Amino acid sequence: MNLRHEPLYPSRRSPVLADNLVATSQPLAAQAGLSMLARGGNAVDAALAAAIALTVVEPTGNGLGSDAFCILWDGTQLHGLNASGRSPAGWSPERFAGAESMPFHGWESVTVPGAVSAWATLSKTFGRLEFTKLFGPAVGYAEKGFIVSPIIAERWRRDAETLRDQPGYGETFLPGGKPPRAGERFRNPAMANTLRQIAESHGRAFYDGSLAERIAAFAAEHGAALTLDDMANHQSDWCGTIHQRFDGIDLHEIPPNGQGIAALMALGILDHTPVRDHGPDSAMAFHYQWEAMKLAFRDTDAYVADPAYMCDIPTEALLNPDYLARRAAEISSVKATDFGAGAPKQGGTVYLTAADASGMMVSFIQSNYAGFGSGVVVPGTGIHLQNRGAGFTLEEGHPNQVGPKKRPFHSIIPGFLMREGAPLMSFGVMGGPMQAQGHLQMTLRTQLWEQDVQSAVDAPRWRVTAGNGVACETTMAPETLSVLRDMGHDISLESPDNAFGFGGAQLIQRLPGGGYAAGSDPRKDGLAIGF
Repeated sequence: MNLRHEPLYPSRRSPVLADNLVATSQPLAAQAGLSMLARGGNAVDAALAAAIALTVVEPTGNGLGSDAFCILWDGTQLHGLNASGRSPAGWSPERFAGAESMPFHGWESVTVPGAVSAWATLSKTFGRLEFTKLFGPAVGYAEKGFIVSPIIAERWRRDAETLRDQPGYGETFLPGGKPPRAGERFRNPAMANTLRQIAESHGRAFYDGSLAERIAAFAAEHGAALTLDDMANHQSDWCGTIHQRFDGIDLHEIPPNGQGIAALMALGILDHTPVRDHGPDSAMAFHYQWEAMKLAFRDTDAYVADPAYMCDIPTEALLNPDYLARRAAEISSVKATDFGAGAPKQGGTVYLTAADASGMMVSFIQSNYAGFGSGVVVPGTGIHLQNRGAGFTLEEGHPNQVGPKKRPFHSIIPGFLMREGAPLMSFGVMGGPMQAQGHLQMTLRTQLWEQDVQSAVDAPRWRVTAGNGVACETTMAPETLSVLRDMGHDISLESPDNAFGFGGAQLIQRLPGGGYAAGSDPRKDGLAIGF
């Protein structure tokens, strides 16, 4: 990693260097995490306090009704946790017969929320502080209020236009009938009480206690399928990680039902291309990345689901080196290609990261999926529920077809880099389909091109869309865009001020001499902070 004095890209932020670090998308949450480190807690305590605080101060991306995933290095080994929820037992293809696609908002998009279970599981297994102490900052911000930050306020305004009529939304998140503006104070006292119940019961109240009963009762009131049994039967799973090597670095991701496998496939495809021969902002470097990402997405769209339903095309087939080499051979060096899915058998979210002086590193993500998620808020609780059910498909016979007690395809993914069995970088890039693409970009910029973590975050970002479409930030060089258009890439431009199209990255990388460097995305309200 080359720590530069002169910034390469417009933000002019410097990486934050310290022995103990937290990086999140909201400053109050980052400080909540840091306060746990200052009290003698470890990186898990810091990550959880930040995650809990984010449900209050960034409700536009997550909440108590979110799902979560985590990759962590405990000082000895790497662990992966899948805390995504499953569909209600009452869901079936017949329930959605006649619909063109899965509902995106409302009760029919709600699966069992898993984030609370992630907090309880991680704290019990790896935490140092008492579980109740992790809730202090969040309870304070919910009860006394917090001042809404600018980017979150804008997302709040946009979502309110769509969600104001969803059950319970207005009474909780539209005080006086309007979303709070940047600089205004927002209070959520009902949520403060809910957080206390979760803390005191170590999460049990949420799944088989009074809170679960209120969730189930509100679902029944609106004819939804979610029941008390669905809540009580939820469990998080220690799932390990899957990984892909590139020049001695291993990128680790959570296995399906998440999209992390797309980043691994793209990296494995790039291993068979000349991407190393080009600079980080050159047309050919972008071309090879875009083509590899398109190939990976075509396959994940076709085959990735709850792993229990991926019998025909398992994870191992998608990551088979010979298969990835064959996919790489489909890339032209002179033109863009609109690929189809391969045949492997022939061969809004919030992200945060924390690290401590003992060497523990945590990569954690939790999400409602789309902004406030379903828009459904359980009255008197502050619990707003995700819309992860929208991740299912209605396509007959697809491994991700909607069904009972099934995890949907998930967009949220934490990332982690290892080198020769040692931890190197915990990172993530929130933002729906941007996430796997962001993981690829951060991995190559920090490792292949040796950019420091803040430069990698600041750099112009891109995301492939449909066909040969690619959305690029306007900060990308015009002459580079011209070359790529001539190759057949259908490029659209979006401003970096669009904080929602290109995600938000947070990175912590271990330094060779000890300590860490952290970067935080200027596209969000957050920061990296440490001591």
